[in-house]
Amino acid sequence: MNNTTVGTESEQPSLEPGLLTAYIALGIMAVVPIYFGSFASLKFKKRIKTGSKVTLAPIDDDHDDEAEFFSLEDAKMFPLFGSATLLSLYLLFTYFDKAYVNYVLTAYFAILGVGALVKAGLMIARKATGWDIKGEYKIEMFKGQKEILSYHFGIFHLVLLALSIVVGAYYAMTKQWIVSNMYGEALATSAVQLLNLDSFATGMALLAGLFFYDIFWVFGTDVMVTVAKSFDAPIKVVFPKDIFQLLASHTLHGVRGKTEFTMLGLGDIVIPGIFVALCLRFDLHNYEQTPAGKRIPKTTAFPKPYFTACFVAYALGLVATVTVMHSLKAAQPALLYLSPACILSVLATAVVRGELKQIWAYAPDTGKKKNTEPDAVSDSADNHDDANAASKRAVKSTASRTKSDTDASSVADDDEEADEPTSGRRITRSRKAK
Repeated sequence: MNNTTVGTESEQPSLEPGLLTAYIALGIMAVVPIYFGSFASLKFKKRIKTGSKVTLAPIDDDHDDEAEFFSLEDAKMFPLFGSATLLSLYLLFTYFDKAYVNYVLTAYFAILGVGALVKAGLMIARKATGWDIKGEYKIEMFKGQKEILSYHFGIFHLVLLALSIVVGAYYAMTKQWIVSNMYGEALATSAVQLLNLDSFATGMALLAGLFFYDIFWVFGTDVMVTVAKSFDAPIKVVFPKDIFQLLASHTLHGVRGKTEFTMLGLGDIVIPGIFVALCLRFDLHNYEQTPAGKRIPKTTAFPKPYFTACFVAYALGLVATVTVMHSLKAAQPALLYLSPACILSVLATAVVRGELKQIWAYAPDTGKKKNTEPDAVSDSADNHDDANAASKRAVKSTASRTKSDTDASSVADDDEEADEPTSGRRITRSRKAK
């Protein structure tokens, strides 16, 4: 499990075309889920007219997704939970047969990845068509009067699910590196979308804590690198050191134990990624305070100074990590470079723009119930926190298990229907079908 380390699975040669290609590929695979996950995490608002006054009320474009928010207390404890998980895996791989441990982990991540692939497929389809693709059916589960699950689905969802199961089965049988990367990218994108920070203070505390976590576990012990090389699951993205040699052999599969790969842990994508996503949401928040934002609230064509600064800083931090790693021919704790890059980029941007007070005061809407005016009612299902508690805990637990290396699969929530004192489950046809 290479949560926070960039490295190769063998000794580094000189910088040849194949290795340079591998580094570039890793960089692309790192920034893609951050970019798309950040935009998927945006929660737009709609214009509400109450008399002569126009206000903005929150709406949710993806009613089946609900974010899990990290608090400052979560950020403080995260390095401790990550360390406990990492050490537990190290002991498992040390005292038990690696093959059996990886069988269990493969099954777990294959199932988890199916949900992530479905979510990624829906995201791509929605962006490509502009449709909500919510599905005409709704499955609900109740315990007494309490709704514990609510999820929309349709034929498209079922087709995506079937394809994802086929991909998952293929991965479980072959461990093909391209399929593993598909899983990794889907998991990372979902995690960036669904794991939200509740403030910049929380984000900076999380990055700072994992900065020291990385240094200790990479430089202080061999635990991180050992687990990373033993952990045969899609919690890292990999690329062959010499893709041209692999292509010349007329196969992209590679030979286990012989094909050498560069790799980057998903933790090095997800942890900075949720901070970058916070920057984008802050940019949207600032835009919504302007006359243009109040006139046309639902658009991605708004100024993005904080997102741009942090995103570029992340990319430059990756370049610095790879440069040092290649020069020293040793694995590097990526957050040693990425954490300062992300934090300093935001602080510098705030100083230049004179907005330090604003970033410290910014508190995203966590979706909890608030007293609102009767007219300003959101058409989203933000009040279904309890309905998704189990799914959200799974998201957070998974993130910690891979140091934080990962994801969140599909999280259910939905349009509000009539509250009925019914126990059990039901499937209904939605009033709004697409």
